[in-house]
Amino acid sequence: MKLALLQMTAGIDPAANAATIVRAAHDAAAAGAAMLFTPALSGLLDRDRERAAATLHAEADDPVLAAVRGAAVAAGIWVHLGSLAVRRGDGLLANRSYVIDAGGAVRATYDKLHLFDVTLPTGESWRESARYAPGDAARVVATPLGRIGLSICYDLRFSDLFRALGDAGAEVLAVPAAFTVPTGRAHWHVLLRARAIEAGAYVVAAAQSGTHEDGRTTYGHSLVVGPWGEVLLDMGEGEGLGFATIDPAQVAAVRARVPVAAHRRAIPPVEVIG
Repeated sequence: MKLALLQMTAGIDPAANAATIVRAAHDAAAAGAAMLFTPALSGLLDRDRERAAATLHAEADDPVLAAVRGAAVAAGIWVHLGSLAVRRGDGLLANRSYVIDAGGAVRATYDKLHLFDVTLPTGESWRESARYAPGDAARVVATPLGRIGLSICYDLRFSDLFRALGDAGAEVLAVPAAFTVPTGRAHWHVLLRARAIEAGAYVVAAAQSGTHEDGRTTYGHSLVVGPWGEVLLDMGEGEGLGFATIDPAQVAAVRARVPVAAHRRAIPPVEVIG
């Protein structure tokens, strides 16, 4: 099965971002891809809260979601919309992924479980919990590529989530992201390869890349990693579409070769000595 990844430099105009995704859906379908994957926060990347507030919507009214659903129908392609910031009824936002089928129906959503609150050595400060509410469910959804386990960006650092997704039958792990450059250089490749190896699953990680209109810089390097840990696609920096072919039979072969799930034991309480 052939899949496509969109690496983009999302900006502060949702209409422009939506147009980029719509074009990518048509181009991916024309190239024979069964599914398109986009990065986290594909619809808007803007840390100016007052400016962003004017362009954020509830899910039912979100114009980016509507445009991508329409593009899925027009192009005849499934889309994993990496995530959108959508308004909840309680005034907070959800960082929410969407799996959209070729008929435009939303097959699954997932709200990011782990929120990134940190001040980096560079002086950058991120406080997701000030704006976003964490999700309360992990999800695996059936698609033409197989069963996909959903995650978003910072979730990548929490191996227990990916263990749970693998145990639930995920054959592909989606990790849409907007990693900063320092953490991307240090950890992006090794963590994605580790998640693939641990689960014996494909990892598909569409990423934001470059300098954005709000001043942040993201790492890029959208990756597809095979279940043995091999990098099948690394898009480097910049914007554009990348393609990879995956074979669900390889997941079963790798899991038979290293049957970790069958060997797993409950971890007893840790004894601290001294």
